[in-house]
Amino acid sequence: MAKEIRTIGVLTSGGDAPGMNAAIRAVVRTALGNELKVRGIRRGYSGLLNEDIIDMTARDVSDTIQRGGTILQTARCQEMCTEEGQQRAAAICKKYEIDGLIVIGGDGSFKGARALSNLGVNTIGIPGTIDLDIACTEYTIGFDTAVNTAMEAIDKVRDTSTSHERCSIVEVMGRDAGYLALWCGIANGAERILLPEEHDYNVDKIIEDIRLNRKRGKKHYIIINAEGVGNSVQIAKTIEEATGMETRATILGHMQRGGSPTAKDRVYASIMGAKAVDLLVEGKTNRVVGYKHGEYVDFDIDEALNMEKGIPQYQYDIAKELAL
Repeated sequence: MAKEIRTIGVLTSGGDAPGMNAAIRAVVRTALGNELKVRGIRRGYSGLLNEDIIDMTARDVSDTIQRGGTILQTARCQEMCTEEGQQRAAAICKKYEIDGLIVIGGDGSFKGARALSNLGVNTIGIPGTIDLDIACTEYTIGFDTAVNTAMEAIDKVRDTSTSHERCSIVEVMGRDAGYLALWCGIANGAERILLPEEHDYNVDKIIEDIRLNRKRGKKHYIIINAEGVGNSVQIAKTIEEATGMETRATILGHMQRGGSPTAKDRVYASIMGAKAVDLLVEGKTNRVVGYKHGEYVDFDIDEALNMEKGIPQYQYDIAKELAL
């Protein structure tokens, strides 16, 4: 049985995502409403190990819900992957009387939360990643903002691509997961989507398709390329040399992580943050908050980490069909 919670710690770990501040705000205010103390841990697990820990009040999260990034800052921490680092982190939580810890991040962050739970620190994870690659949930904080940011940028690229009758390759984020690429491909009406989950894409087939489309009178061609596929500049060079069609690569990069979060990211993150506190108050630990079938739910972290998530084949088939 998890112990009674008196002080909650909150940290953001891994890559930042728009909406993290909404989740932090909800954690702080929900905890204070339950007469609990709140301690913010800056710079993720790295900050925890360096004891970069501050007391937080309702005023500390005022005027933050509309801000991108994370007011607690974030970092990656290799030391937290070691048993020694995990034990030291648990000891620091005890030193600062943090008996409940809320971790906002992705799968790697949840592994750290699981380790701390096994060492006696009640932990709850909130999925915060623009990649939408956490299998237990249909929603992750930041994805909606990131995909809208990318979509608007690709619309602008299409305008100039059409004017110059170019082929444009737009690279979006997604090292291991292609959800951003898939959604942008459908939302932007791309002719081709390259995903890290799809290992059989063929540049020669793309070149052949461009030639056929040009014969049909098509003036431009948009390819959405996921970061995990990469080589956008080289692909552009290969296409231009083979077709004679001017081809440009645009890599959107980290702009997709920034910006004011959408209404969806603000609302969903707020509810997830409040639910995480409620779970701790109920005496639960080693859980991940998720969104499934229209409901906010929670899963055991071990169960969540063992789940696998792939690109929905039906959605991918539709994307290809609409590109004809």
